[in-house]
Amino acid sequence: MFKNYLKIALRNLWRHKGFSFINLFGLSVGLSLALIIALFTVSIHALEAATANPANALRSE
Repeated sequence: MFKNYLKIALRNLWRHKGFSFINLFGLSVGLSLALIIALFTVSIHALEAATANPANALRSE
């Protein structure tokens, strides 16, 4: 059953190349940006957790 779904999906991707490219490009950009934002957020929280008093700390970037 899964093999049939995969075959139909690949056939539709091949048939509608422009639409597929736009969708895959948007998906890859969205996932990349979500990953970058998540990594940035984790690094900021890790920096604040490592500092004794984060309100008085100076951050150099």
